Formats: sequence, C-alpha cells, structure tokens
Amino acid sequence: MSLRRYLLLGILLPIGILIVINTVSLYRQTLGAVNIAYDRTLLASAKTIGEQLDVDGFDEQSILRATVPYSALEAFEADNRSQLVYRVSNLQGEVISGFGELPFWRGRIPDQGAYSALVAFYDDSFRGDDVRVAVLLQPVASAKGRGMAVVQVAETLELRETLARKVLVDTLWRQAVLVGVIALVVIVVVQRATQPVRRLSGELKARPEGDLTPVAAPDAPRELLPLIDATNQVMERLQNLTEHQKRFVRDASHQLRTPLAVLKTQVQSALRGDVDPRQALLEIEDTVERATLLANQMLALAKVEQLRQQADTAPQDWPEVVRSVVVDVSPLLADKDLDFEIATQPATVLAHDWMLREMARNLLHNAIKYTPAGGALTVRLASDGSWAALTVSDSGPGINAELAARLYEPFSAGDVRQGS
Repeated sequence: MSLRRYLLLGILLPIGILIVINTVSLYRQTLGAVNIAYDRTLLASAKTIGEQLDVDGFDEQSILRATVPYSALEAFEADNRSQLVYRVSNLQGEVISGFGELPFWRGRIPDQGAYSALVAFYDDSFRGDDVRVAVLLQPVASAKGRGMAVVQVAETLELRETLARKVLVDTLWRQAVLVGVIALVVIVVVQRATQPVRRLSGELKARPEGDLTPVAAPDAPRELLPLIDATNQVMERLQNLTEHQKRFVRDASHQLRTPLAVLKTQVQSALRGDVDPRQALLEIEDTVERATLLANQMLALAKVEQLRQQADTAPQDWPEVVRSVVVDVSPLLADKDLDFEIATQPATVLAHDWMLREMARNLLHNAIKYTPAGGALTVRLASDGSWAALTVSDSGPGINAELAARLYEPFSAGDVRQGS
C-alpha cells in the first residue's frame, strides 16, 4: 500500500465512521423532536374534545355526552396525507362518540414530566394502518353530575414518515457535502505532504548507474531527514564497498600477474632444457608457494573488508586468542629452534574473533620467517583496563625505512633476505 493511500484511508475512514454515527444520532434526535411536536398536537386535540364533554349522574351512574368541535380536528386538515380519528369512552370502554374500531386503551398512565399525569402516548393500529395514539383521562363535572372519560385521538403515520424521510435525506445530503469537502481538503493536504517523497524518488531514479553521492534535499520536511540521513549512510557504505571491490580487483590482477608470468617463464625454460629438471621443479614449487601465499592474503584481505561492514563484534579474551595462535605455530618455532617467550595480561576487547587470530598469526608468521635459526622471539600483551597492546619482537634484521613508509598498504612485502 502506498503512503498516500495509507494516509487517505487512515484519515478519511475514521472521519467517515464518525459522520455515519453523527448522522444516525442526528436523525434519531430529529425524529424524536418531530414525534414530540406531533404528540403535542394530538394532545391538544384530545384536550379540546375533553373540554366539550358533559355528564349526567354521579360516578358509576354517570352518563357522558360528547360534542366534538371542528377546532379539535382543524390542525390536521392542512395536510391530507394523514388521517385523524378519535374515540370517547367511559372507564368501562363503552363508546360515547367517535370511531368504535379504534381499540380501547387498557394501559396505565405513566409518570411524564412534560405532560399531565393523566396523559399517555402509544402505538397501535386502526383498520390495518399503524397509528400514533394520545390518550387523555378527562375528569368531567357539571351541576348535573360527575364522571371520568377516556379520550383517544389517533393519527396515521404518513405525515410523520414523510417528514422523517425528508429530514433523513436532508441530513444525508449535508453530511455528503461535508464528507466531500473534507475528502478534498485531505487529498490536497496529503498530495502536498507526500510531494517531497515523490520528488526525492524521482531524483534517485534519474541518477546514472553507479552514482552513490549523498542525497541533497535542503527543502525536505523535518520528518524525512532521518530517512535521508539513513539513505546517505547506506550509500556511503555502498560507496566504500564498491571502492574496495575495485581496489581488490586492481590489486589482485597486479599481484597475480607477476608470479604467473614467472611461472610461465620457468615452465618454458624447463621445456627447452635450459635448466636441470629438478632445479626447474624446485623453482616452480617456490613460485607456486608464493602465488598461493598471495592468494591467501587476498582472500584474507577480502574477508577483513567484509567483516568491517558488519557490526556483529563481541567481547573477546585476547590473551586466550594469542595463546591459541602460539599453539598453532609452535611447530614452526621448534623447526627453527627459536628462544620463545610469551607474557600476557588480562584484556577483553570488542572485536571479531577471526580478525584477532589472523592479525596475531600474521605477526608471528613474519617474525618466525625472518628470525634466524636459534634466534629470540618475544610476544607481550599489555593492558591497563582501558587499552591493550600486542607486541611481537624478534632478533631478525628488522624493517628498513623504505618498507616502513608503506607498511600498511595491501600486499606490501620486504626482501626475504632483509626481513620484515
């Protein structure tokens, strides 16, 4: 998934969910307000009918009479989408006036703060249609008697449903416009926010092959700077690795050319019979040994460069490493009957185990190689806790000044007769 799509979904999806929730909540609140308004109209009609009731007799012997005025139904004549019916009954359910098909109310008047305690609203059906009913328990009193009437006024739901649909459509339309505006703003903002990323991507794609120069993006947002820095660090490592590979190929071709040319000359000389066959084989063997040593050195150098690119160093017991290498070269020490001495102090260093061993092995091999038979060779490892130093000294001829100047260059070597 692209960053732009991720941002759009991450922003618009929660906003869309909130808008849907808000739309449903707003619709329900509006519908509740509409029902309250229409319920008040039903109640007003019921009260108008109740005020026109008359009674003869008292309590159970009372006889109710109802005259429904035109004003009780006038409020609903402006709209013919709803039908208004009423029923006036006594407490026993006997119809006094109105529509007897309207079911008699047999509920209990609830406590409602907005209305009188003798008022209730409920849903019912009339002639197969759903209706909303307002019921009023109306006390009736006159000079001729006293009684209780049940006034029911019912309205079909067409007008309410029409208004509810209108409210819903209007709400959805407003919310859709709001979503569209928000989406447009978010798209523009995300487009502008991701523009530096696209520009940086285009610059990297347009680079020629092999161009590993650092990325320059002075106008990049602050959030992109860590990515640019990390990219430049990777490019720097790749640049170093590429340079190492080029240098390795160049040095390898240069170093191998000489022993191979010498080997070819020796073989041709032996084939012509210029030298004794045994002498020719000895010379070829010496050349092959030097070529093998050179190849091993090149492989070791390549491995060193590879390990330098890795960060998996670990604490190493350097004295133990040195003693292990001494054990490996002990046959060479015995062959030359060298007076060998070793002294180490505890030292733990953070390094690659192979690199420590290879360094100690090279130093000891060179010292043994260039120390005369019966000579002295000393290995000392000193440490004070903050640094450690390995010193290899011998009684050989030493290193001349010309070789010392290029001692740390790859494949540098001195004359076998002079020492190293």
